[in-house]
Amino acid sequence: MTQATPLLGAIAVVLRGDTVLLAQRSKAPDAGLWGFPGGHVELGETALEAARRELLEETGVAATPVEYLTNIDVLQRDSAGTVQVHYLLAAVLCDYVGGTPRAADDVLDAGWVDFDRVRAGQLRMSARVGSLLDLAIGRRQALRARP
Repeated sequence: MTQATPLLGAIAVVLRGDTVLLAQRSKAPDAGLWGFPGGHVELGETALEAARRELLEETGVAATPVEYLTNIDVLQRDSAGTVQVHYLLAAVLCDYVGGTPRAADDVLDAGWVDFDRVRAGQLRMSARVGSLLDLAIGRRQALRARP
């Protein structure tokens, strides 16, 4: 069944030291793959709020949204090339507040992963996890350099 309009989602990009919080999805899209925690934005909720809420629901980790990093289009097509599902994901940089990662909601596993492990592709990951991680690291450095 083809979707009529794009769906809005938010993903939380949380860095702690030289690690990033990743979650292994249990549902489509990307079931079994590792990526940033997140989900649907609810009516009346900003993507910043949704990133914070979904992060807590999926992993038990609390964080404060800092800023939008970028938007990511996720398009799933059938064999004829017709778009079946279209998600627009707002990637949100978040500051870690507390909590120990645990799998909850629609997540199989969650944990802190070393940057080098992500860059080396040692996990089966969703598209753009590495490039989004690098973007987040750059933004964190820029924000810390501000007077």
